[in-house]
Amino acid sequence: MSKKQYALVIDLDRCIGCLGGCRVACKLEHGIALGDSRSKMYRMESGRYPDLEMYFLPVMCQQCENAPCASLCPTGACHKNPEDGVIKIDTTRCVGCGTCMKNCPYNAMNFNKELHVMDKCDICSELRARGEEPACVKNCSGSAIHYGDINDPESDVSKLIRNAGENVYSLPDEGNKPSGKFILRGAKWKEEEPWKI
Repeated sequence: MSKKQYALVIDLDRCIGCLGGCRVACKLEHGIALGDSRSKMYRMESGRYPDLEMYFLPVMCQQCENAPCASLCPTGACHKNPEDGVIKIDTTRCVGCGTCMKNCPYNAMNFNKELHVMDKCDICSELRARGEEPACVKNCSGSAIHYGDINDPESDVSKLIRNAGENVYSLPDEGNKPSGKFILRGAKWKEEEPWKI
């Protein structure tokens, strides 16, 4: 049996941008300060009137298989949890140096200015430990965000990925092997990387 790899699977055809309900839920759940966030929301556009395409792209930690944030962390605070494959930060060991932030290909790390440590999406480890869904999943008004073990062929997310066929995408792989998946049927997947701008 393969190792567990929990990840988020986002159906972009259902994401309505909704002023970032997933981001607000995350901030409230984790007490994230004003101006900080564990995720970003990008509006992906192409074409010219009247032939326009647009979709929203929420980007948070992609729980990479070969995560540079974890492998380059000088204290071992940023690490991959062997139980579920999720990248976590041990705040008792984090010195806030920002090495993980500099090496994340998706700009998905956050510096907690109050605690002076790094912060990131861990798919709500505390909520999952209590048998609850992650905050972004249960508060997504379009039911676009899903989570689960993508290595388990019987998991809901694996079935969702299978049913979407060729309409499944990942963020660009720079050798880090992102685990997060995006489903997009109604528009053309953009190769732009707005998190690098």
